[in-house]
Amino acid sequence: MSRPSRSTGSSRLLYSRYLLLVSGLGGLLYGIDVGIIAAALLYLDRTIHLSLQQTSAIVAAVLAGGVVSSLAGGLLADLFGRRRMMILSGLCFLASIGIIVLSQSFLPLLLGRLLQGMSGGILGVVIPLYLAETLSAETRGRGTAIFQFMLTLGIVVAAFTGLFFTRQAEAAITAAHGNPLLIQQAANHAWRGMFASVLLPGILFTVGSLFLSESPRWLALRGRHADARAALLRSVPPQEAELELAAMQPAPDATGTAHAVAPAATLRQETLLQRKYVLPFLLACSVLVLNQTTGINSILAYLVVILRQAGLSANHAAQGDVVVKLLNCLITLLAIWLVDRKGRRFLLIIGTTGVTIALALGGLVFLHAENQMRDITAAVQQQVHHGSLQLSAAHWQASGSHSTQVLTLLYALDGKEQIATLRSSDPPLMLASAQPLTIRRARIGPLPAPATGWLITAALSLFIASFAIGPGVVVWLMLSELMPTRIRAVGMGIALLLNLAVSTLIADLFLPVVDHFGYSTMFFFWSACTLLYLAISLFLLPETRGRTLEEIERGFSQS
Repeated sequence: MSRPSRSTGSSRLLYSRYLLLVSGLGGLLYGIDVGIIAAALLYLDRTIHLSLQQTSAIVAAVLAGGVVSSLAGGLLADLFGRRRMMILSGLCFLASIGIIVLSQSFLPLLLGRLLQGMSGGILGVVIPLYLAETLSAETRGRGTAIFQFMLTLGIVVAAFTGLFFTRQAEAAITAAHGNPLLIQQAANHAWRGMFASVLLPGILFTVGSLFLSESPRWLALRGRHADARAALLRSVPPQEAELELAAMQPAPDATGTAHAVAPAATLRQETLLQRKYVLPFLLACSVLVLNQTTGINSILAYLVVILRQAGLSANHAAQGDVVVKLLNCLITLLAIWLVDRKGRRFLLIIGTTGVTIALALGGLVFLHAENQMRDITAAVQQQVHHGSLQLSAAHWQASGSHSTQVLTLLYALDGKEQIATLRSSDPPLMLASAQPLTIRRARIGPLPAPATGWLITAALSLFIASFAIGPGVVVWLMLSELMPTRIRAVGMGIALLLNLAVSTLIADLFLPVVDHFGYSTMFFFWSACTLLYLAISLFLLPETRGRTLEEIERGFSQS
């Protein structure tokens, strides 16, 4: 009698690991969606001629696609099920890679990137939703945290993929000895190879999703209790499956009678505007929005630029970029181990405290450096003649100063605003246009000492470690755990839409803000937003560790 029991237990353990593997691959695809374009931009415009606006559109298309699909993904997950939407997201990812690799012009390239973003938006809603509704209360924290870890790993995989093809391309370009045809072929192979190389995880995720069970809570919500029981039995013991199934039954009404509700009627009667849903919905949306106002996406995207501005060399800045992203992965592993031991709220308080301190320190370091800059906008504008300008940072170096100077320039050329940064050791910048050339802002000052760069590196290391231990892991859990079952898919879609919209807005504002007001302004703004995040974590968020989704929902209903 014991042998079949051991066999059944082994089967459940194997399926649970398989479920986490497939879901983790979805997180990997999400990270690849975000990170794969960075290195590809080095070579893309050598084979497909793009304007500055078209290049920006291709970069932003993933975010735009995610904004659209995050809301639609939640609605469709309620209609067709979580598993089917996971399969659809995998197919979208594969189709997007095929379109991008075969693109010969801007429009199909843009379409492929939009489709890639739509895949990521669905993944970001459906996989945390599926894990929360499928895993037990004891393993839900670790299981959902694996999604975040694989997302961070996807960003690192994209970075190393870009590095591999970049080295190949640069070697081929050097060997071409100026031959334009060979240079174009090397560039063409590089960016297409970067995208094509990530097909394998997309195939594995899509095929793997075919063999998953549907979410038992989605099945129970539609009255398919036998199917829900069968899905639960694949991952939990029979006794636990019966208890969870009982907890999913409709709550009794005022007369003490439990009434089953038909799916269509449920969708009509249960809305986000009901009082019992407003607080958990607003809390989840606050967590998602404030997660982005920490500045995480902008800091990861502009990390090399930030470190260069802080005074590090290009090589040291690139090394700092790799170190910070690897640290993100390593601390996420620690968070996975802690999340079901210490709890979500505890990690969020620790993480937001560290992020607030790190950003404030970074702001103070940059403020000290920026106070030494002087404005030379009017003087530079006077040197513009007939739409042309030859600008050298060394020319504006203060008399008697022997330190390296750095000049930042914001200018409008042919109606397009652009930014340039020059050091006194750089060759002169040549600008020419048939249209008026307008200098919006020009500032020059001493290049920060290497110690300043290392201080910023230390602050950003504290930032990324704190974010990974708290907000990075907890956000996906809070998103899925706070939302009651009947509104979870739609609510998560709306919350993720807000998350992506705020991320896009901050990314768009980053360069203009730092050029007009300095890096310190952005760091202080992010720090203030994270302080609000900390206050919400301390006073409003409940602890959800070890509680079933139904217990969490009842807690809000009784408050």
